[in-house]
Amino acid sequence: MISKIARLFQIKTRFEACAVIYALSVGAVERGEHYLHQYPGNMGWVFFSVCTFSVFIAGGVLFDSIRDKSAVK
Repeated sequence: MISKIARLFQIKTRFEACAVIYALSVGAVERGEHYLHQYPGNMGWVFFSVCTFSVFIAGGVLFDSIRDKSAVK
């Protein structure tokens, strides 16, 4: 039963990876907007860009992990 529940939290297809990346990007932009209000000026823009850049890193890792799983089969 635990293994069936654990399978729900595994990303298996590129569509699922895209959905996760979209959710991450929406959250990162929202957090970046908060940083822009908290830290006006250049520091706010630095924090905003760091938030959005982290999504690029996470998206690349997700796509690489999906490609590796499909290549093994």
